[in-house]
Amino acid sequence: MPDGNREESPDLFDIRLEKIEELRSSGIDPFGSRFPVQQHAAEIAANFPDYDDREVTIAGRLIAKRGHGKASFGDLQDFTGKIQVYARLNDLGSDAYELYKKLDIGDIIGVRGTVFRTRKQEITVAIKTFEVLSKSLRPLPEKWHGLKDIDLRYRQRYLDLIVNPEVKGVFLKRIEIIRAIRHHLEGYGFLEVETPMMQPLAGGAAARPFITHHNALDMELYLRIAPELYLKRLLVGGFEKVFEINRNFRNEGISTKHNPEFTMLELYQAYGDCQDMMTITEDLISTVTQEVFGTTKIMYSDQEIDFTAPGQG
Repeated sequence: MPDGNREESPDLFDIRLEKIEELRSSGIDPFGSRFPVQQHAAEIAANFPDYDDREVTIAGRLIAKRGHGKASFGDLQDFTGKIQVYARLNDLGSDAYELYKKLDIGDIIGVRGTVFRTRKQEITVAIKTFEVLSKSLRPLPEKWHGLKDIDLRYRQRYLDLIVNPEVKGVFLKRIEIIRAIRHHLEGYGFLEVETPMMQPLAGGAAARPFITHHNALDMELYLRIAPELYLKRLLVGGFEKVFEINRNFRNEGISTKHNPEFTMLELYQAYGDCQDMMTITEDLISTVTQEVFGTTKIMYSDQEIDFTAPGQG
């Protein structure tokens, strides 16, 4: 994982390769195996009184290390957040403690230990045992500068998620939005379907298609630019309300605001007109906004937008 700000040092990469061989020579698999995670960082923090002096089993990426000598602190980041860990020579023994000191920022480890509060009131896991689950070969972006290049962040989303935790919230909100859309449309009696991605005709929209070749049929096909034509065929076949949330492909420009591969929602209803679809769409947007954000008013590009549907305000 390059840091997005400066050239990676070949020496650092070689040093980490040497550490992998050192681990293997010690009988330790640098890429670990199954680890039975039982708790997560946010869960422990939110329910600390229940976890005080209790043994836990957690896993995550080591994103910080502090301390020297016979005791060290670190920050372990899992999917839910981060939690401090405490490694002490007397608890781990000399061999395990030496291994802990050789861990690099970015390594993924599994930890078993006891929860307590430090004198600074920080919730911490005192490590009793730990396992190396995945050795990091490349450094994470530098702490204070982070990953700022927007193009690099889009190309390497996995790295963006590690060093910019707020990005994870966008992904989680998208999941909630898709779930709410499905639930809302099903309440209207719509059925979710899937239509072909490869089509003999690039129709349903005006866009340049991606072209591929089907060897068995010896014919050119197009990655769909819209699902419209096949959804309408379902109406012809007797389905009265259908919708699809799926991928479309348009062989056009690319930027941070436009992607050649994107997700689209399309819905069709028999025996209705544009007024029916406008009502459904307005109700869909206002209801989903309320369910996901707890309000119909959200900020977008420094402007407040009210998605209250007509008649609901």
